[in-house]
Amino acid sequence: MTKTLITRAQLIDPEAGTIQDGAVLMAEGVIQTVFEDPSPNVPGAEIVDAGEAYLAPGIVDIGVKVGEPGERHKESFKTAGLAAASGGVTTIVTRPDTTPATDTPEAMEFIRRRANQAAPVNVLPMAALTKGREGREMTEIGFMLDAGAIAFTDCDSVVTDTKVLARAMGYARSLGALVMGHPQEPILSKGASATSGKFATLRGLPAVSAMAERMGLDRDLALVEMTGARYHADQITTAQAVAVLARAKGEGLDVSAGTSMHHLTLNEMDVADYRTFFKVKPPLRSEEDRQAVVEAVRSGVIDVIGSFHTPQDEESKRLPFEEAASGAVGLETMLPVLLRLYHSGELELPVLFKALSLNPAKRLGLACGRMSAGAPADLVLFDADKPFVLDRFALQSKSKNTPFDGARLQGKVLQTFVAGKGVHPSS
Repeated sequence: MTKTLITRAQLIDPEAGTIQDGAVLMAEGVIQTVFEDPSPNVPGAEIVDAGEAYLAPGIVDIGVKVGEPGERHKESFKTAGLAAASGGVTTIVTRPDTTPATDTPEAMEFIRRRANQAAPVNVLPMAALTKGREGREMTEIGFMLDAGAIAFTDCDSVVTDTKVLARAMGYARSLGALVMGHPQEPILSKGASATSGKFATLRGLPAVSAMAERMGLDRDLALVEMTGARYHADQITTAQAVAVLARAKGEGLDVSAGTSMHHLTLNEMDVADYRTFFKVKPPLRSEEDRQAVVEAVRSGVIDVIGSFHTPQDEESKRLPFEEAASGAVGLETMLPVLLRLYHSGELELPVLFKALSLNPAKRLGLACGRMSAGAPADLVLFDADKPFVLDRFALQSKSKNTPFDGARLQGKVLQTFVAGKGVHPSS
């Protein structure tokens, strides 16, 4: 039995909310022992000296776009997996907004086979909630679950027919399936590329009120109350929606919510003179909204942080702002970008990894995300203070559409382990 011992590490335990010196022994794909002694004696173990760097559960990233099938020129499972490993992401949960949509057991089987062949990290696919993500007829949820679907979502194609959504939620409830929604009023938000306000007006950008998110969330939560479905809101980005979410949780509904790395670290002013790499969906919000979302993560109202990795080619970004494609890559940049919140004192590391690792794993019923004996040995070793300037052309992703090109960041992933095996740096 091959044993690997990581010594002299600062162990981040998101369950206990602590950071302490220690060591971790890995064998047979799981954490065997967590030592309080940073340099224990384990005969026969291969030693990895952490040099007092941080060791945390690997990131579980919900909502990753991979271009297979249909847009492999933007991202493949191989390049997405390499980017994930470089960024400390040990599990990627893929979106079904592929071409064609992931809405059949056969499509699920293709994704699972390709991912297992190509990606060095765990890949768990989500399935479309309705056929073709068109909002007219629900998919075969039971068959898709059997084929390996981890959750069901139409992504940003909001189901406008409330009766269809209610039926899908009710059926998902009977099977214990998780439904993920995109809280947005689709008519108000159609064609918008910015959030309503002085900035959008001065720039002449088509905009949508922040209230559209609250309206969409109100509708979805009413259906959750009616059907009893398990529900996860993919991105909560406004103060108004945070208040609605907190009330729903207080009422005991089976709801959780995520937000994106971009809405935690950027605001609408970052668009500046129509910089399309900053065009994401939902659009960037006000600084007041950003602060409210950070506080919601800190307090636990928002459960999960994701990269919402959305690769786009140069041609789709080099357009006028309102015509450019939305989205940014984030698998490789998420951890150093979010460490801005740690360095500014806005979020402590155990809180950050609770939202990055523990909470998404718990919501999806996964055993990972924990720093405890018996948990999968999916771990990330990183130096939180190492400074660097991000060069987008050095990213592993096929697409290079990051808003952080040229940004001065602090925090470098040193090693990533999946089932106890080192996947970054690659041998």
